[in-house]
Amino acid sequence: MSNREGRVAQGRWRKTGLFGALVLAVVGGCGKRETPVEAARATGTLLIGNGGEPADLDPQTVTGSPESNLVQALFEGLVRYDPVTLDPLPGVAKRWELADDGVTYTFHLRAEAMWSDGRPLTAHDFYGSYQRILAPELGSENAEQLYFLAGGEAYHQGETTDFSTVGCRVIDAHTLELKVARPTVFFVRMLAGRNWFPVPLHVLAQHDALRRQGTSWTREENIVGNGPFVLGTWKRNQYIEVDRSPTYWDREHVALKHVRFFAMENLSTEEAAFRAGQLHKTLNLPVDRIDTYRREHPEQLQVASYSGVYYYSFNVKRPPFDDARVRRALALALNREAITHDVTRGSQGPAPRFLPAGVSGYTSTVPGYTFDPEAARHWLAEAGYPGGAGFPVTTLLYNTADNHRVIAEAAQQMWRRELGIDVRIENQEWKVYLSNMHLGNFDMTRAGYLVAPDDPTRFLEAFSTGHGFNVGQWSDANYDAMLQAALNETEPGARAKIFHAMETRLTEATPVAPIYYYSNVFLLRPEVKNWTNNLLGNYPLREVSLTP
Repeated sequence: MSNREGRVAQGRWRKTGLFGALVLAVVGGCGKRETPVEAARATGTLLIGNGGEPADLDPQTVTGSPESNLVQALFEGLVRYDPVTLDPLPGVAKRWELADDGVTYTFHLRAEAMWSDGRPLTAHDFYGSYQRILAPELGSENAEQLYFLAGGEAYHQGETTDFSTVGCRVIDAHTLELKVARPTVFFVRMLAGRNWFPVPLHVLAQHDALRRQGTSWTREENIVGNGPFVLGTWKRNQYIEVDRSPTYWDREHVALKHVRFFAMENLSTEEAAFRAGQLHKTLNLPVDRIDTYRREHPEQLQVASYSGVYYYSFNVKRPPFDDARVRRALALALNREAITHDVTRGSQGPAPRFLPAGVSGYTSTVPGYTFDPEAARHWLAEAGYPGGAGFPVTTLLYNTADNHRVIAEAAQQMWRRELGIDVRIENQEWKVYLSNMHLGNFDMTRAGYLVAPDDPTRFLEAFSTGHGFNVGQWSDANYDAMLQAALNETEPGARAKIFHAMETRLTEATPVAPIYYYSNVFLLRPEVKNWTNNLLGNYPLREVSLTP
């Protein structure tokens, strides 16, 4: 179904033991050998690292970055992000308008929009897709994102089974009406996110996937999308290649013919592959190589701002982390300045709070978690573990990657030195880590929260009861009420007071220990043109090209 254009010429690509597809092609009789990036450039193929093997390609259920990078290539929503500003640009919807009531949006869809199997894409597809993600039976951890629709939360919580009560209405095949629960200035921009992508209901029905996760509809022989690329080849634990879609509405402006996403969890291996001419772009960079590239290849090093926070989440359902004093002790014993300066080599910024500064004009005055070992020891002793005596064996979980390991080792040493406790660290490959994290099979776990900096509520909602990213299962009725009050309030001063109270409550309860605010650090070859960095780290593949 991929309709591949300009496949790589026979003999140009040969499998290697390391990646299964990176090659060295012999040129003529002179014996000069092409690197894989040189060979790929000739066929319009971008080679990029993508972290772990994706767990799935269902845009409504995936939660990780490797999956997100792929579904953004395969699907498109009503709008798409501007690759620099993240402002909404026309996608499947060619235009839209907001009614005088401030809550009703009308989207006019392109008549030429279609699925990759040639079937027309209509407003009914969006209606059915939104109904699917909000269906309680699906169990999507992303459903909260559609609570912005009037009646969306009530439908998802099972308070009604009538989807007509939700603010989503088909006017005709190419006109969709969405009504939000309250005026939301960033609503249209949200629609560019993967949770608002349509899914091919006609394909899902064939695979019993309308209300089920993890079915076969996302396999390469079955999947149908509507984005600028289609799924071509999927070599498990090696790579996924997507091909320029022949049915995408704006296909003439998509320069790349193919993009190959390599599953590489080991950052050192990824960096070595880049250095050997086997990748155009890496997903990340080992922290111990940052200074080398700053000094020797600054033109290849990218350090871009990123709207997200790196943190450790505590499982509040497991002793001893059911005690807020223990959680607070561990958070205060972390020297974030040392971690970001010495471990991440200044590439990240210390995070004393979960909410980054300056989101939508709000700047916090809550102290958060400064490095205070004396206070940390006080809270641990008050919890019944003076000097760490009697503290049970606990484990910090992280997904396999060198950067996560060295940060975990630094935290492990700080807790041992400052609190007298020994914490084991355990790494797991990406899909196993995701499963255990979302099932609550951990004591502490590394996590990252990346969200558009539209409003402080986009960050603070992560701790509401039942939120998909609230993996530590912390719950506080007063906090939930404050979140709703912030969403309903429109006066900036009043909203700032609510945010201050919410951050204060988080500091007291300490469901997580923030470590740093993200920067996106990676390597990029100069022959990759029109690559733009943005606060969400979205891949601008629709705009990217390679030097001929």
